[in-house]
Amino acid sequence: MSFTRAAASLGYVQSSVTAQVQSLEREFGVPLFERLGRKVTLTDPGECLLGYANRILALTEEARCAVAGDGDAAGTLTVGAPDTLCAYRLPAVLHAFRRDFPSVRVVFHPTRSSKQARRAVAEGLVDVALLLDEHIDARGLVTEVLAPEPLCVLVAPDHPLAGLESVDPEHLQSLPTVLTEEGCGYRNLFERLLDEAGVSRGSTVEFASIEAIKECAKAGMGLTILPRVAVGPELGERALIALSWGGPPLEIVSQMVWHKDKWLSPALSAFLSCARSELGESG
Repeated sequence: MSFTRAAASLGYVQSSVTAQVQSLEREFGVPLFERLGRKVTLTDPGECLLGYANRILALTEEARCAVAGDGDAAGTLTVGAPDTLCAYRLPAVLHAFRRDFPSVRVVFHPTRSSKQARRAVAEGLVDVALLLDEHIDARGLVTEVLAPEPLCVLVAPDHPLAGLESVDPEHLQSLPTVLTEEGCGYRNLFERLLDEAGVSRGSTVEFASIEAIKECAKAGMGLTILPRVAVGPELGERALIALSWGGPPLEIVSQMVWHKDKWLSPALSAFLSCARSELGESG
């Protein structure tokens, strides 16, 4: 978001970066950046060009490896993933990957929704995205399911629902909730099931942070829904209670998504294999 910082990162003088950008804008006949004081942001044509630029760079790397016969995993790999996977699943993947492929630089990009992740893949902003959602079947993308991810409807121990043998959607009529941000796959699923059951929703407090959601639920601010992997300690200590859900199935999966035309570089192929091993049902 700054030509000066871009120049410093590249080891160029700022005037060279500015001149190159101006040359591109003359060639395409459109502004690629908005200049807002000392800050620059991409215009819509700039966003469009960025996707092509990433694909050009990937194709260049593919050509280099093909011509040089280089089958070793190296370079930089960009991975999109939601906060839940970053915190509770990906550390094991990254540990195993770095152990076997230390020459690859891995950069994680947090994604707040499956839609955002799919767009990042489609535009070439990330090499692969990992999602927590219902099974995704998107045109132009390859999707590989890794494993089911059980969900829990959670309340504080003193919540009125905590002692029920079975909880149906009707029990949640107008109850307050503490949820992840809109666009989250399992929040979408939960709210859709309530809507289909004709259940009116109560007030909702939203957080991007899983830890904040858990703390608010423990404090009695409302019920929540989270993947079981994120609440193991809380369930063990009975700081949160998983309700015995009797409603329609709450089913999501962890899955990988990449562009159908994406070249599976040695680094990307190695990461996919590592994710299968660590996150797959047999992992």
